[in-house]
Amino acid sequence: MTRRHAVVAGAGIGGLSVAVALHRRGWEVTVCERAAAPSAVGAGIVLAPNALRAFDAIGFDAVRATGHAAPAAMDLRRPGGRLLSRADCAALTARYGRPPLAVHRPSLSAALAAELPGGTLRYGTAVTAVDDAGDADDADGRPVVRTSTGDLTADVVIAADGIRSPIRCQYFPAHPGLHHSGETAWRTVLAAGGPPVHAATETWGRGERFGVVPLADGRVYVYATAVVPEGHRPADVRAELLRRYGTWHDPIPALLERIDPAAVLQHDLYDLAAPLPRFHQGRLAWLGDAAHAMTPNLGQGGCQAVEDAAVLAHLLEGADVRAALAAYSAARCARTDALRVRSRRAGRVAALTHPLAVAARDLAVRATPARATRRALDGLFTFDGFGLPE
Repeated sequence: MTRRHAVVAGAGIGGLSVAVALHRRGWEVTVCERAAAPSAVGAGIVLAPNALRAFDAIGFDAVRATGHAAPAAMDLRRPGGRLLSRADCAALTARYGRPPLAVHRPSLSAALAAELPGGTLRYGTAVTAVDDAGDADDADGRPVVRTSTGDLTADVVIAADGIRSPIRCQYFPAHPGLHHSGETAWRTVLAAGGPPVHAATETWGRGERFGVVPLADGRVYVYATAVVPEGHRPADVRAELLRRYGTWHDPIPALLERIDPAAVLQHDLYDLAAPLPRFHQGRLAWLGDAAHAMTPNLGQGGCQAVEDAAVLAHLLEGADVRAALAAYSAARCARTDALRVRSRRAGRVAALTHPLAVAARDLAVRATPARATRRALDGLFTFDGFGLPE
């Protein structure tokens, strides 16, 4: 029997996750990635309990692949160090079965890629278009994937080609595209060896935030955001970060002194301006940022891509690809768009700049009952969150 062939556009976390999931289910998979080679430079990612359960469904052990250390707590603080709220990771583990896992993105990507057969990943191969998404009623209607190195024919095409997805633009030309959040973000990973960092911390100022996350391998992921005009790029990154955050509470000043400016990534923050009407077209499906780009305020962008991968591969075990993709849309559209909207709202609160608004925000955070926080996390992590469709 001929193996079914899946072409995946994009070798990010979502693209690699769905490639691993389909390979484990007997599919032949080709992953096309426009970059010439995998990058060793990258940021961190926090795999929340819902993403770890999705990896379980895929059959990928993220803890074994990347390390098991977890932060002792996840704190929210003011620039002077005052604690606004705390989530104890032992309590999260008791409630959700496991703690969040913070890892280096390139390390996670490399671990996923190692699960694929040789020749699956094609770097330096950009997908430029998908012709005939397989909308025809006949079972043999297979889409043709146009790439920079030649054409491919597939039984299913998965567009995991990122926030500016060319394939999304091709099939949804009237969609309004991206919405700029008003913020930019700097991200980098520091080598192990400095003063130990035990808790993950996000600190909120006036239109500025700074995050510190210990990674499972001993390194430290740091990130910062600021309300600035779109396209703002400081000439001296270190000076800019020191000016904004250099007087904030420990260990932020010491971490800033260790930053290598050449290893700092800066990206303006966007999400989709409106939801897509569906995540499929015939034999073509969108996944991750290509389907539902969201700001990082809930830490769910990558996690939702892993959920997408698990659900899509599960549904594609059936014989009818088009029916499976329609079911995938039905399963994923509402959840991911609710999180996109929720993340945008959370970002607006965190990015407040007026002193009175900031003071009211901080007071409200400190006064929020623990049960309300648990309900919010439940929707992300467990009870109303991720699960495979029947």
